[in-house]
Amino acid sequence: MATCGRGCVPAVRFCQRLNRLKTLDDDLMVTSMKRCLTMVDLALLGVGGMVGSGLYVLTGTVAKDTAGPAVVLSFLIAGIASLMAALCYAEFGARVPRTGSAYMFTYVSCGEIWAFLIGWNVVLEYMIGGAAVARAWSGYLDSMFNHTIQNYTENHIMKWNVPYIAHYPDLLAAGILVVATIFITFGVRVSSWLNHIFSAVSLVVILFILVFGFVLADPVNWSQKEGGFAPFGVNGVMAGTATCFYAFVGFDVIAASSEEAKNPQRAIPMATAISLGMAATAYILVSTVLTLMVPWHSLDPNSALSDAFFRRGYSWAGYIVAVGSICAMNTVLLSNLFSLPRIVYAMAEDGLFFSFFAKVNPVTKVPVNAILVFGLLMAVMALIFDLEALVQFLSIGTLLAYTFVAASVIVLRFQPEKEKTSSKANSTTSPNSNPEPSPEVSESQIIAQDSGELKEYESFSDKLQLVEMQKTRERSAPGVLKARWEPYLGRMLGDFEPGEVVAFSVLAVMVSSVSLCAVFVFGSNQLQLPTWSIALLIVVFGSTFLLCLVIIYAHEPHVNTKTFQVPLVPFIPAASILMNVFLMLKLSPMTWIRFTVWVAAGLLVYFGYGIWHSKEGLREMQPKDMAARYVVLPSGSLVETVQSVQPNGQHDASTLHTTPSRSAEEQQAKR
Repeated sequence: MATCGRGCVPAVRFCQRLNRLKTLDDDLMVTSMKRCLTMVDLALLGVGGMVGSGLYVLTGTVAKDTAGPAVVLSFLIAGIASLMAALCYAEFGARVPRTGSAYMFTYVSCGEIWAFLIGWNVVLEYMIGGAAVARAWSGYLDSMFNHTIQNYTENHIMKWNVPYIAHYPDLLAAGILVVATIFITFGVRVSSWLNHIFSAVSLVVILFILVFGFVLADPVNWSQKEGGFAPFGVNGVMAGTATCFYAFVGFDVIAASSEEAKNPQRAIPMATAISLGMAATAYILVSTVLTLMVPWHSLDPNSALSDAFFRRGYSWAGYIVAVGSICAMNTVLLSNLFSLPRIVYAMAEDGLFFSFFAKVNPVTKVPVNAILVFGLLMAVMALIFDLEALVQFLSIGTLLAYTFVAASVIVLRFQPEKEKTSSKANSTTSPNSNPEPSPEVSESQIIAQDSGELKEYESFSDKLQLVEMQKTRERSAPGVLKARWEPYLGRMLGDFEPGEVVAFSVLAVMVSSVSLCAVFVFGSNQLQLPTWSIALLIVVFGSTFLLCLVIIYAHEPHVNTKTFQVPLVPFIPAASILMNVFLMLKLSPMTWIRFTVWVAAGLLVYFGYGIWHSKEGLREMQPKDMAARYVVLPSGSLVETVQSVQPNGQHDASTLHTTPSRSAEEQQAKR
């Protein structure tokens, strides 16, 4: 530090600005939005976000091309992997009931620039996801009428021949997005009831598929005669799992709605578990029925369920399936349009995005500007872009958000509790605060904080009791090394600040996860490494990954019985990080190039606007109250006076603790 000199100060301050954390209000339930969503509303929002076109398209595609009937296992494993990420979202949604989802969670734990980049990428994911679903909705409906709409548009309106641009403007997809955007602006209750209607129809159709499908099921289709249950082996099951994982993307709409939930501490975790359980059950049972109705190798990937009923002689059932498919896609569309404006609103409310989007309608209590602008942008994307070009952008931002949320859970679990100072108490020193004690009066201050009054302690046994109390408190504080691990790790890790070792270990977990997954994904093909070097790298990075988890586990966690907490921390979040990183590295190079371009554009927005208008930055520039403490130590007594020094120079005596002295004359003389 001494050799760095003054030249390092601007760089350090700049890094501190980039990594400043969001300060939460004392009362997190106070909001400009309307808290009206129940647990049922949130659960149906989650089901609607997950059970969409994937149920009608993805099941047939994975079964025929990747896993065969073992697609059932692929959905089961993918559901368990999604549960790990969902639990992390549930903890944050209950602990921080604010809109913004992954953006907000990253802001309170990792830092400002990371939160902005997460929010920036999630915004793109929602825009692309909504536009892609609208294109799929339009194409599915148009196919029911022999592509009449497409033919009319190409012949009488317009036709293009441009790469990455659709061959014709999809007016139907843009139109459905505009209509849905208008409905979303009417308020959260209207959006919720629309979702209820479409979800109810979709669930009824799923129930029809299951009942009628099991009646038509033939176990021969899983026999060796048709290729067996797992014709592609374990590799096919795991490859199918990577694809099926994306079917569960959408549960984060529950966490994004936490600011509009009536009882988020209870409703968010319950709704997350219920919705994910319902979605996983639907995917597993429907894939079971589908592969039992007809041989898996004869499925039509584009319309597997409708074609399966048609081939069994029940073509009329295909129309019921079509109705269910359209309703399911409507719920996904509403989910995207519901979540996207709220993340934009959260970023604008914090000053990191344009303040125009922070406006909340006083009647409907929704961010109307963000809804209209981004709804129309989504409609424009659906109008001109091809579905395949849109889908290539998907997933990377969502997986990155899952990774940061899982890391944030570990960081906050082992982070010391921060002191909260309400706005009313800025001018006074709260009795619950825990200022840095001076060496001379540390014991007396501890006793004052424990009992609420200052007492006289003169005996040697009392001094020993104070020391033991202080040691016990320090050992049980979050982020410090557990007592049973001190003989092994105390010399190496005992001198760090509480939570500091955990933060570095989480960073090492993420780096080792990337390295380990890179060896698995690129080691034998792209890098062409010999077998012995691949094995060595796996051992090195795997050991580092596990060692970091052991070091994190060796520290005291923060126990909160008031809200839901992820079990088995840090192991469940670490497993989620590993899974997300693996799936990100499996994406195409072009996706990473587009991701890099989008991140660069986001950095321009942040350094051009966000960093200068950040409310956390403005809060740091405000003058802070200064506290002056005066301690008098007469023989056998302690008099402590705490005063608050206001910025205008006025002094306000806020706290006065006086212990009776041996005589009033001695105390007066000391004054």
